Amino acid sequence: MFGLESAAGVDGAALVIGVVLVEALVLYVGYGLLERAVGPRLVEALRGES
Repeated sequence: MFGLESAAGVDGAALVIGVVLVEALVLYVGYGLLERAVGPRLVEALRGES
């Protein structure tokens, strides 16, 4: 997908680790923002509060 399959050796390993860490950070921030935006309303709906 990103051309990482051609990366080899130590440089390739460092590149793959870097990409995975960046992806994890983006998902962490994205889900955090989603939880802040939707979380309170979802909890209220599940509790039956209006």
